[in-house]
Amino acid sequence: EYDGDRNSEGQRHGFGKALLPNGDTYEGEYECGLRNGPGTYRFKRGALYTGTYLQNKKHGKGVFFYPDGSKYAGDWAHDQRQGYGEYLYANGDSYTGEWANNKRHGQGTYVYKETGSKYVGCWVNGIQDGPAELIHRNYRFKGRFLNGKPLGRGKFIFDIGCEQHGEYIQPVQEKEDEEDEEEAPPPLEPIWKASEITKLTPWSAHYED
Repeated sequence: EYDGDRNSEGQRHGFGKALLPNGDTYEGEYECGLRNGPGTYRFKRGALYTGTYLQNKKHGKGVFFYPDGSKYAGDWAHDQRQGYGEYLYANGDSYTGEWANNKRHGQGTYVYKETGSKYVGCWVNGIQDGPAELIHRNYRFKGRFLNGKPLGRGKFIFDIGCEQHGEYIQPVQEKEDEEDEEEAPPPLEPIWKASEITKLTPWSAHYED
């Protein structure tokens, strides 16, 4: 069903309201029969998108409310989360930063609601990858990540005023002799090896000899 403006050729053109065969509804702008410009699309299963369209696809600025209670507000391109945006997850976590092809990609900040910890740094295809800082309540780690895990040289910076330098080393997986390896074991967690701790240097208004 459609109720709204049409052009001389009978196509939906201008403002209109539509009930789609699958039970979804759309209210907004059309151009030559396609959703184009600002509009609100309600999915039968409970999701909702309000924002701009380009030739039937979410494109430009828009907010998407998902059925699980999560929400994305930001840039879209050809129906994908693309550009800059903020995603609030159902568990209370949040991500603010760059997106590409619906995934966290580029620079961004992920906040873990349960602990209050923050990952600030690079992402590649939805995974923590590249230089970053992991900020906890009273200390932080500065280094590089690879496939979601810290790897290589880095340092822990403690609020009390000292730093611990070192590196994360990937342990080598020992091979099993058994021939019937049905399932490969999960990769081992990187191990932190400290190399030095810088001295605590409390600030003082004057130094004594």
